[in-house]
Amino acid sequence: MVKLTIVGRVNDGLPLAQGARYLVDNMSSNYNQQAEFILKEISGGALPLAKMTIRFDHHSFNYLVVNGICFITLCDSSYPRKLAFLYLQDLQKEFDKFDHSLIDKITRPYSFIGFGSIIANIRKQYIDTRTQTNLSKLNAVRHQELDITTENMSDIIERRRNSEILETPATPQTSSPVWGSPRLEAIALIWTPITIIVIVASVVLWVSLIFTDDFLISTVYNF
Repeated sequence: MVKLTIVGRVNDGLPLAQGARYLVDNMSSNYNQQAEFILKEISGGALPLAKMTIRFDHHSFNYLVVNGICFITLCDSSYPRKLAFLYLQDLQKEFDKFDHSLIDKITRPYSFIGFGSIIANIRKQYIDTRTQTNLSKLNAVRHQELDITTENMSDIIERRRNSEILETPATPQTSSPVWGSPRLEAIALIWTPITIIVIVASVVLWVSLIFTDDFLISTVYNF
């Protein structure tokens, strides 16, 4: 069964239209977010710009990209994949009837509301996989090999996380603005040799005083 459908623009990852969701309420938002995540990954070049099947939680996301527009649907894992892509192709054919110059001007997510009713009408044709029409469609493509990449959603998410870690710049160790100032560096160059000389002189004087005391004490004892 087709449970969710989203149509989006690839160049900026903007979702343009969506169909009704046929999911449990507490999971509906989660699946919708996953579909938007897939659209963003396609837009960023992390997923193939053609078609793909992504397994997720006993379901499958199938997407088709044509002329810079991505058509994504969520189906039960048991739903025939060939039928799912035929559904996406029908959506793409209907979408191509619209003026793309107007589509390019859309700036708000899901603001192409008019296409939602078209999604609903086409979806009705694909609800029951056992209708004569759908069986005929499957029979017509039964000898065609699906050249479609299949991947798990968990792998895609993990790859995204690793990519974000690599893209995060390391925090540079910044020196203190006081101690790193040119003024203090100049002072240090002047006073460091003087300080060393004073320390050395103090040590020499201290040693000489010790030897002098020892000499005086030994002289007294000799008398």
